[in-house]
Amino acid sequence: MKFFAAAALAASVVLFPSAGAWARDLTVGLSASTTSMDPQFYVVGPNSAMARNIFDGLVNQDARQQIEPALATSWNRVDDTTWEFKLRPNVKFHDGSDFAADDVVASIKRVPIAAKNSPSAFTPYVKAIADVVAVDPMTVRITTKGPTPLLLNNLSRIAILPAEFGETPTEQMNQGKGVVGTGPFKFVSWTPDSVITLERNPDYWGGATDWDKVTFRIFKNNSARVAAILSGDVDMIENIPTADTSRLEESNSVKVIKATGNRLMYLHMDQDRETSPFAKGPDGKNPLQKAEVRRALSLSLNRDAIVERLMDGQGTPTGQVVPEGYFGHDTALATDPFDANKAKDMLAQAGYPDGFDLTFHATNDRYPNDSKIAQAVGQFFSRIGVKTKVETLPGSVYFSRASAREFSFIMGGAAVETGEASGVLGPLLETFGDNAGQGNRGRYSNAEFDKVLEQARTTLDDGEREALLKKATGIAMGDLGIIPLFFLDNTWAAKTDLSFEGRSDGYTLPFYVKAAQ
Repeated sequence: MKFFAAAALAASVVLFPSAGAWARDLTVGLSASTTSMDPQFYVVGPNSAMARNIFDGLVNQDARQQIEPALATSWNRVDDTTWEFKLRPNVKFHDGSDFAADDVVASIKRVPIAAKNSPSAFTPYVKAIADVVAVDPMTVRITTKGPTPLLLNNLSRIAILPAEFGETPTEQMNQGKGVVGTGPFKFVSWTPDSVITLERNPDYWGGATDWDKVTFRIFKNNSARVAAILSGDVDMIENIPTADTSRLEESNSVKVIKATGNRLMYLHMDQDRETSPFAKGPDGKNPLQKAEVRRALSLSLNRDAIVERLMDGQGTPTGQVVPEGYFGHDTALATDPFDANKAKDMLAQAGYPDGFDLTFHATNDRYPNDSKIAQAVGQFFSRIGVKTKVETLPGSVYFSRASAREFSFIMGGAAVETGEASGVLGPLLETFGDNAGQGNRGRYSNAEFDKVLEQARTTLDDGEREALLKKATGIAMGDLGIIPLFFLDNTWAAKTDLSFEGRSDGYTLPFYVKAAQ
């Protein structure tokens, strides 16, 4: 079977932002810090967004996460397990070297190397690949272990770097060695939790950017970020604090940009340990292992109130992993209604009429209002008799401890990185293993779910695959392997002489920020 994606057919007429009449510097206020300059180390939003400024994939995702050509201009599925990619000619890396097929081969083969000590590795995106070879300097052939309909989606997550850095460890990339891509900006410097500096790539294949230099400054404190844009210290900020949106909208010097987001806020529970450090019933055992307890906790939550009161309406309550309109969303799957009385009854039926002891851990600097949301969740649990203590920590401490399973009950955020449901179902809910469930910090495991998800991953027919994804979602949500809360809206504020199309992935990409002519 042979095909060319519609985007690939149109590769020769892809329109990119044109350069402004003059270039200047841009300063952007970010809400969270990049934790590594290795684009293949850690699947987390701030890292992935920063990588997109410096690196390209064979294909990229547009503002609505649809696949578009990048370092590959076209692709041909030779048979169910063989794909060939024609590469974009005359592309140069930031160090001046020519981009070619060997770079793609080395980059894909580097992913397992970069996975060492990763809190959430990129290996699931390449685990279906059996082999990758350079047919000629401008052609790459990828063989998969079985039919892999989401190969393009997965490849959009894999940054391409020069072959000479194919074995460069993450530690060295964090020192600046090998941070060399083909993207619109070149890496200059990185001070963790403070500043990242990039400069224009004059040879970018996608056209010139409006900016000679981009400086990203980290403002984890919401008030400081808002003050920076209002004072003119920065030109643009991301993740507007919900309470400040109206004030910014009323400003004559600032415009507000909004886009429906793909990031799911969810709760993860320790489900495989009989005794857990921070969840104890009267018998000392872990109540979270029981599905009835997890359902009771879900029913105790007033998601609408959380969104309206804490998020100022900037979110959508949900009971599943992808928003409406995304591949795999099931309109028939209902969100648990707020029902405290039913929740109490379910706890009693599960053997906890007087509740149990729980400490709930969450971040206090990673997501909008994360600390306030955590406190509200704790209060809802307490109202049904679960004696809940809430502890919030900086993300720099929290995520490593959560991955080490030091906690029993946590809150997290997961973006739909691939643009469809398996991109969240796999990392969060698939049985944990070397190449599976890398973000499954609660260690949920259901053999039937794993089987259906794997079927979906190997089903080429879109209709059949979507039905399987809905089935897998139904299984996991029936078990409440995670408790979904809501999807975040993405917001930005920029000076009035700038324009930017908001993105569903929430990435702040200066290449698409345009200055007034």
